[in-house]
Amino acid sequence: MNGWEAGLDDEEAGAVMRTVTRQLKLWRESVGLTQAEFGTAIGYGEELVSSVERGRRIPRPEYLAAADEVLGAGGKIAAMKGDVAEARYPKKVRDVKRLEAEAVEICSYNNSVIDGLLQTKEYARAVFSSRRPPFTEEELEQQVTARLARQEILGTATARPLFSFVLCEATLRRLIGGKMVMRGQLERLLEVARLRNVDLQVLPLNREENSGIDGSFRLLNLKDGATVGLSEAPLTSRVFCNPKETTVLDMRYGIIRAQALTPQESLALIEKIRGET
Repeated sequence: MNGWEAGLDDEEAGAVMRTVTRQLKLWRESVGLTQAEFGTAIGYGEELVSSVERGRRIPRPEYLAAADEVLGAGGKIAAMKGDVAEARYPKKVRDVKRLEAEAVEICSYNNSVIDGLLQTKEYARAVFSSRRPPFTEEELEQQVTARLARQEILGTATARPLFSFVLCEATLRRLIGGKMVMRGQLERLLEVARLRNVDLQVLPLNREENSGIDGSFRLLNLKDGATVGLSEAPLTSRVFCNPKETTVLDMRYGIIRAQALTPQESLALIEKIRGET
C-alpha cells in the first residue's frame, strides 16, 4: 500500500478528500487527458490515479505538485497540500492541534512518557511501536507524522504560546527505544528547555509527595480566556471544559510545579542522566 491508503475515519476528513479528488478529476478532464495519459505525465500508474480519484487513496504532496504543473493549475491544486495533510491525521490529533493553535499557554505533566510536543521522531516511533495490538506499518507512519506535525507550534513564530512542562524523572530513565534513542531524546529536551518561551521541570523520584501520581494531563489556556484540560487513558481520552474540573487540574498542576525541581536544577539532572545513558 506504500502509505497511500486513506483510512479516513471521520466525516470531516472524508469531506475534505471528496472535494480534493473531485477537483483533481475535473482538472484532468478539462485538459482532455485520460487517467492513463495523466498518470504517465506525472509519473504514476493509471491504477493509482484511478484510486485517488475514487477516494480510495490519499494523494501525497509530490502527487499534487506534479498534477498542478501538468494540468497548468497555477498553484490551485498545490494549495490543497495543507488540507490533504491534515486529513491524513487521526481526528483526535487534528482536534488537539486546533486547541493548541488557540492556546496562549500550554501546561503539561507526564509520568509515563515524554510529552508528544517534545518527542524526537525515533522516540515517537518507539512509543507507538510498543502499542498492543500493534499498528500496521502504514498506521505507525501516520501516527508518527501526525505527532511531529503538532510540534510546529514550538517553532519561531512570534505568536507562539508559553509552555510549561513537568516530567516525572521516570520518563527520563525509561529506556524506550533503547539507549541511543533515549540519548537523542534527552538531548532534544535540553535543546527545547533553553527556548525562551519554555519552562521544563523534572519531578524527582525521591520526592515523598507527588500530586501527579493519578496520571498525566494537560491544561491549555486559550485566547478567549477559557481553560481546557486534556487527559488520556487506555482506549479513551477526555476533554475537561467544566470550570470546576479545570480549576482542580490547575490547582494540582501548581502543586506539582512546586514539588518539582527548578528549571535550572532540572537541566542539570537531565544532563546527568544523559551522561549515564
